[in-house]
Amino acid sequence: MKTALLPVTAVAGLLLLAYVGAAGAQTAMTVEKAARGKYLVATSGCMDCHTPFKMGPKGPEPDMSRMLSGHPQDLKMPPVPALPPGSPWVIIGAGTNTAWAGPWGVSFTANLTPDKETGLGDWTADDFKKTIRTGRHLGRGREILPPMPIPVYSQMTDEDLESIFAYLRTLPAIKNRVPEPWAPTAAK
Repeated sequence: MKTALLPVTAVAGLLLLAYVGAAGAQTAMTVEKAARGKYLVATSGCMDCHTPFKMGPKGPEPDMSRMLSGHPQDLKMPPVPALPPGSPWVIIGAGTNTAWAGPWGVSFTANLTPDKETGLGDWTADDFKKTIRTGRHLGRGREILPPMPIPVYSQMTDEDLESIFAYLRTLPAIKNRVPEPWAPTAAK
């Protein structure tokens, strides 16, 4: 009986090691993907708009306590100031760098943190890729508005977009409900 038990135990042990090894390889691959995503987020300007600015000793600076959480929900924007007729200025940005007004109305930068209620917490990597590829929320909803450079980011590879999404999943979830965009008539 003892000799029959030994091969079964050995096989079970080898299967367990194979499973743990595969899980470890998967974890290492995810960590590597997230590291690449962090690099892409840092070099692609994502924080320039999705991280609100605050006033610092040398002027506006990113508020890293709200990193990639989008337009602050507690910042209610006034009507867009009227530009003089014939003005070459067509785009106006908020001091937080998270609200933008132009011919499309007013757009607010999205919460990219993994908060389930107000961010990307319930999204999948496919949802993220479809949004960037189509320029539509979840690949089928409302249009993603300027100044989001969809024509540029839609050229990224699937691997790059999956890496960015993997990195965004590592961030602390920040509950921050970004307002819906304003239509051009509501912006006045």
